Amino acid sequence: MSADVVADTEDTGAGEVLAADEIKAMRERIDEIDQAIIDLWLERARLSQQVGRTRMASGGTRLVLSREQAIFERFRSALGADGIQVAQMILRAGRGPL
Repeated sequence: MSADVVADTEDTGAGEVLAADEIKAMRERIDEIDQAIIDLWLERARLSQQVGRTRMASGGTRLVLSREQAIFERFRSALGADGIQVAQMILRAGRGPL
């Protein structure tokens, strides 16, 4: 086995070169998805902070608990129990810790 074949299969954990190539392609797509998630996370946090500033500047409250509960429920429905943790992190990114 050539050094390139060994490196390809070791990098991916695959036992065959064709599987290693397939894994590399899937990982490239995963990396693209990860970047999209990061970009959307940052955009959402910025928008959420703007909403909070606008709401407070108009004399409103810092938080709207019914809105947060709706977000928790949306994520729980879509992702199961882990969705609650995802929603908590997303909300914290937009408003900071309570």
